[in-house]
Amino acid sequence: MSVREPVQSAHADSGLEWINRFARLPEAFHETPAAAPFPDAACLATSPAMCARLGLGGETFERDPWLGACTRGSELNGAAPRASVYAGHQFGVFVPQLGDGRAKLLGEVRTGQGETWELQLKGAGPTRFSRGADGRAVMRSSVREYLVSEAMAALGVPTTRAVALFGSSLPVYRERVEPAAIVLRAAPSFLRFGHFEYFHYNGYSARLQELIDYALAHDYPELVDAEDPVAAMLEAVIGRTAEMIADWQAVGFCHGVMNTDNMSLAGLTIDYGPFAFMDAFDPGYICNHTDQGGRYAFDQQPQIAQWNLIRLAETLVIHFGDATREAAIERAKALLQDFQPQYQAAWLGRMRAKLGLQEEQEGDAALIQDLLARMAAEGVDYTRFFRQLPDLEQAETRAQLESELEDGAAWQAWWSRYQARLAQEDRAVEARRTAMNAVNPKYILRNHLAQAAIERAEAGDPSEVLRLQRILARPFDEQPEFEAYADLPPAWASGIQLSCSS
Repeated sequence: MSVREPVQSAHADSGLEWINRFARLPEAFHETPAAAPFPDAACLATSPAMCARLGLGGETFERDPWLGACTRGSELNGAAPRASVYAGHQFGVFVPQLGDGRAKLLGEVRTGQGETWELQLKGAGPTRFSRGADGRAVMRSSVREYLVSEAMAALGVPTTRAVALFGSSLPVYRERVEPAAIVLRAAPSFLRFGHFEYFHYNGYSARLQELIDYALAHDYPELVDAEDPVAAMLEAVIGRTAEMIADWQAVGFCHGVMNTDNMSLAGLTIDYGPFAFMDAFDPGYICNHTDQGGRYAFDQQPQIAQWNLIRLAETLVIHFGDATREAAIERAKALLQDFQPQYQAAWLGRMRAKLGLQEEQEGDAALIQDLLARMAAEGVDYTRFFRQLPDLEQAETRAQLESELEDGAAWQAWWSRYQARLAQEDRAVEARRTAMNAVNPKYILRNHLAQAAIERAEAGDPSEVLRLQRILARPFDEQPEFEAYADLPPAWASGIQLSCSS
């Protein structure tokens, strides 16, 4: 049966229509994982936004059949659990087989609104691809992924989503003994660059063609009838990735582990591990203490994204429709060369909006770069500065900022240039303030906020997770009752260390 002709089956116990296109690929693509029950499992939190999109109430996950399916591996009528195989370049080194070592795809559903979502459990136990590991996730990493998935969506950044968070009494051994947890997450697609690398580099050319056909039908159906569908798909992935990275850089987000197996074919932020939103602006910020060489530092993310896209292109180019391999390679190179201009244009557009600029002018890039250089030199908090920028129209507020900076004269010189640039546009001050506050968040998931929620959740109290979830769902609103959550981080926050187990 073709993957373009999904089986449709609605089941009362799940409340969803399951179509499960990935499960109908041959066994070479996946395995059916065994159940790995959680003791004393409980649903700690659900995402109102995602439950609404799925057409399910949050209480659905507090009881069977969903609670059992997510935590005990019990059967959910209509679901088709699978763990997929893929490869990847990890810190630049190719690993020929990775796979869903602690993730299990429950299946793919179609909602009443016609959306399709793949539902996946992260931390649900070992699979054939666990490479000797336990297949579990700790509460620490699960809380972070649950919160940031929904926070990024509220910020407008393409991302996988979180549906529910489950806790357990099961102990997990990492740097210390920690309680286990599971996140039920959702995405239109969980295909990664690494899926294509696995079949290409291991010489499974027929399987690679099947995967390409599946990806086109599943992720890029609008390109199936293009003159050269595979080249068109690569072009689309390049464009989506450029937009995503521009979003990251604009909100000060550092992913931390941009391995090719953590890159989404659909252009989504995926696999939140040692991520961080920057506090004091530092272009070379490294959020993952495992990354001692700084390969995935904040300012390296655009270059690494292009490097990863080159690895993807290497798997696809032989399937281009060009008459010769040489012609296909040249076309792929041309497409890849477009990444940096696309990224730069997208990033400049977002930064102009952050500064309240409507029009494009030649000197804008220099104005922005000079501002970032000043912020880096002074260690200015990235999020708070842009949120407070409209208030600097007031001389008193501006004087207070200058008194806190070591080089007030340099700041004043930049401010004069900025004011001159604003004067070239016919826009009322209040209209500009409103527009700036709609793109410059007041609330982000800072590490110390996540840590406070983690510590309570580890003690069995999810109240801070739920509170942060509510705050981060409205990152651009003032929310005066939660003003303290927009404060500068406390001194102890600089000691928080994040690794790949985070």
